[in-house]
Amino acid sequence: MIRKMEIGDQRIYERMITTEDVKKFGELTGDMNKTHFDEAYAAGTVFKKPIVHGMLIGSLFSRIFGLDYPGEGTIYCSQSIKFLKPVYPNTIITVVATVKEIILEKNRVIFTTEIFDENKNCVLTGEAALMPRKEQFDE
Repeated sequence: MIRKMEIGDQRIYERMITTEDVKKFGELTGDMNKTHFDEAYAAGTVFKKPIVHGMLIGSLFSRIFGLDYPGEGTIYCSQSIKFLKPVYPNTIITVVATVKEIILEKNRVIFTTEIFDENKNCVLTGEAALMPRKEQFDE
């Protein structure tokens, strides 16, 4: 697989982040911060209303990397993230992963990772390092 990859290859998908998604993520992680759940509390913050957990948004690249590109068996080695703007519940976001660098001798692929909101504002940017399944490397 890695030998078939090219710099600039891109995978994109859209997803609505619902209030229920935020609730489940909060329960799973134990992060029940009022900033994410309490309308009255959030009204007093810089965001003015509840926001989605940043790490919920940051975790959405796993769908691309683990199932689509490079695909099953891929190991997610690292991820850097910079949160640029808040995401509010019930927002449709666009998740984008673009091949930035291919390191054949180490079986590593570096992706630029970005997420955009409904207004095409970039809300998250970063980089991910992946190790495709060894059998993919040997193809």
